[in-house]
Amino acid sequence: MVKYILSLDQGTTSSRAIIFDKKGSIVATAQKEFTQLFPQPGWVEHDASEIWSTQLGVATEAVLKAGLTINDIAAIGITNQRETAVVWDRQTSLPICNAIVWQDRRTASYCDQLKKDGHAEMIQAKTGLVTDAYFSGTKVKWILDNVEGAREKAKKGELCFGTIDSWLLWKLTNGKVHATDVSNASRTLLYNIHELKWDTELLELFGIPENILPEVRSSSEVFGHSENILSSSPIPISGIAGDQQSALFGQMCTEPGMLKNTYGTGCFMLMNTGTKPVQSKNNLLTTIAWKVNGEVHYALEGSVFIGGAVVQWLRDGLKLIQNSGDVEELAQKVKDNGGVYLVPAFTGLGAPYWNPHAQGTIVGITRGTTDAHIARASVESIAFQSMDLMKAMQADAGLPIKEVRVDGGATVNNLLMQFQSDVIGVDVIRPEVTETTALGAAYLAGLAVGFWSSVDELQQYWQKNKTFSPAMKKESVEELQKNWRKAVRAAQAWTEE
Repeated sequence: MVKYILSLDQGTTSSRAIIFDKKGSIVATAQKEFTQLFPQPGWVEHDASEIWSTQLGVATEAVLKAGLTINDIAAIGITNQRETAVVWDRQTSLPICNAIVWQDRRTASYCDQLKKDGHAEMIQAKTGLVTDAYFSGTKVKWILDNVEGAREKAKKGELCFGTIDSWLLWKLTNGKVHATDVSNASRTLLYNIHELKWDTELLELFGIPENILPEVRSSSEVFGHSENILSSSPIPISGIAGDQQSALFGQMCTEPGMLKNTYGTGCFMLMNTGTKPVQSKNNLLTTIAWKVNGEVHYALEGSVFIGGAVVQWLRDGLKLIQNSGDVEELAQKVKDNGGVYLVPAFTGLGAPYWNPHAQGTIVGITRGTTDAHIARASVESIAFQSMDLMKAMQADAGLPIKEVRVDGGATVNNLLMQFQSDVIGVDVIRPEVTETTALGAAYLAGLAVGFWSSVDELQQYWQKNKTFSPAMKKESVEELQKNWRKAVRAAQAWTEE
């Protein structure tokens, strides 16, 4: 009776499937990239049908790789790129246009108008979010306004809107279930995170009919069963959470004050704030983390736009290294940054600064500066930006931070992890399984069907790989922090007239 959980991890550039066993260890994994569409500057789209076919393909591949049959799968969990919007026809199950991706900026001027008209405060009070093109609400409005006949069809109840999780759920259940979970709903700009329902006032503001929206459920429950997909046996789909919230759960950050940081292209830091939402005074987002066993947990979230991407720039732009993995060795050639600070504001500065006009800046260059100093300053910039987020979270939540649990590609860099611990002054813990996004969805799915008995049982499977503890002198840390703040000011000053 050994059974497994299949986790579908639908990301921005690839669809992945990972099979986990009872101990939360990886049994098999499969991944496939799909097409990124850029119809014009600032626009980013995906073909939702291609997302579905690649996701179905890797699910089948993972099961075969593991030497299992689909009957060995106890449940399916879904985690997804969060704010990407899909609108499809209820009868044909076909998308009416390409999905508009979270990175897409086409609704930026509409968001500026909303702010000008004084709606931003009301939107933030209800949703916990800033008024920005990042979120899916304005994308849905754009589709209804710009795709021929869409608004009429929506009024007649012939369309469905969903984030990627809803789309996959619809396809897996053959159009039987149109639903989402609270964590994804909380990223739409349409969901009231206090009253836990779609907000009539916001729907009116955006001109979105409620009948196209998915039903909002908890993150861990049986949403439905697969219908002749993968096999004729129905498999429960029983866990759904947006990727960052899923990673928070996969890291077992289940108590208030627990914090995880994901080091990818950018960095995403989330702090569990417990059962009460904390309104940010430091430009962070307030979001729903998950709803499990009838209890909603909230989180504060901040993002660094350029994290690991700074290393890609050293590789592709400056050609200082051949592979991303070489950066640690190059940076280790010098004992410190030699007074060089790099602010990678290539796409503006994210939280807590929110300066969209800031540009990348390197300061402190002398005749003695080498490629190793530049590499070291680049690695350190990832840690400094994450430090800024953590300080903002601490100020908002008023909760002491004891440790930071980390995941994502850049966590293999021991130099970065040690420096991170030094500048924030708390332990940085890298877990044994760093695929925490997929793991979180698997945990949520398994809990709902009794594969795991409780969150307490899951806690014991979460294993540390390595702990990095602060080892730098207080004076050195203070000096580094002071110079970093000066470097950020320099990056911002450059944009002033």
